[in-house]
Amino acid sequence: MARKQSDYLAALLSEDSDAVSTAADAPATMQADRGDRARGTTLLGRESALARVASGEVRQVTQLLLDPARVRVWPGNARSYAHLSEETCRELIDSLIAEGGQKVPAVVRRVEGDPVHDYEVIAGTRRHWAISWLRAHSYPDMQFVAQVAQIDDEAAFRLADIENRARSDVSDLERARNYAEALKAHYGNHLTRMAERLKLSKGWLSKMLKVAALPEAVIAAFASPAEVQLKPGYALAQALDDKDKAVAIRKEAARLSREQTSRRDERRPALPAPDVLKALMAAPEANSAKPQPLVMNLQRTGRPLVSLQSSNRQGVTLRLHAGSGADIEDVLNGVRNILVTLDAEGRGLQP
Repeated sequence: MARKQSDYLAALLSEDSDAVSTAADAPATMQADRGDRARGTTLLGRESALARVASGEVRQVTQLLLDPARVRVWPGNARSYAHLSEETCRELIDSLIAEGGQKVPAVVRRVEGDPVHDYEVIAGTRRHWAISWLRAHSYPDMQFVAQVAQIDDEAAFRLADIENRARSDVSDLERARNYAEALKAHYGNHLTRMAERLKLSKGWLSKMLKVAALPEAVIAAFASPAEVQLKPGYALAQALDDKDKAVAIRKEAARLSREQTSRRDERRPALPAPDVLKALMAAPEANSAKPQPLVMNLQRTGRPLVSLQSSNRQGVTLRLHAGSGADIEDVLNGVRNILVTLDAEGRGLQP
């Protein structure tokens, strides 16, 4: 990864230079002449390089030792900083301890108008987290090593993306959502342009963006968003395009989400992702029969209190049953329970 990052930065900050060659067996006079020419070329090259830097054609890169507390994480990166932990960074932490510090620099850029931070991390989020953790756990002298680059948001996104492609702990869903945000922020919603800039297949990128659109109510059926992978996630997103199937999938997702919550509260193992996906995809078939009417009964009498008559784009129609023995508070609770159920199934009142 370090080599890819270095290659990328080299391309981003490249400058042409003249090659100077010498031959060991050349006559001394020729070597002297060549040395004079080389020194002249070097001086000209330096003047040219300085001129190009001054004009903005070439952007300088500086490496610094930083206090990670003065460095924030750029929000355009796909990696979720909040989900990093000692467990997920254990290998990196051990490596930093064994090597006596950080050997591969991160890439940062200077920020303005932030009294708390001087820089933000473009590539190297895990290194920032690990150094911060070490400084808080018996290694207060650890420094965050970073290259300071002057790059715009689009170039920063491409650089962060290159680093994240080699990281297995950046989930497909995280990357997909990052691509969806970048498509609007950096590429004016032009998919072809984005694919060309990232050197990605347009078809593959289209699938990632499809996965990014999965609703949170469906994602909640999984133990963690990180379990949503590209291939099954794309199939699930396609199924949700069918309105009839979507109702059944959302209803099953609500049930699975409650089950996952119950398992977490009881410290039981979560439902595995393959089982969750299988249940979601099978939901339309299981609910192909005419659905049972949605009715809320008054618990103390067992009589119908509120029932659903219809739910569509025009609104929700409910029937309040007479003779249930309910008071106003009972009726309001019944209406609320039906609306909550409809919302979980994706059939509720849409804003």
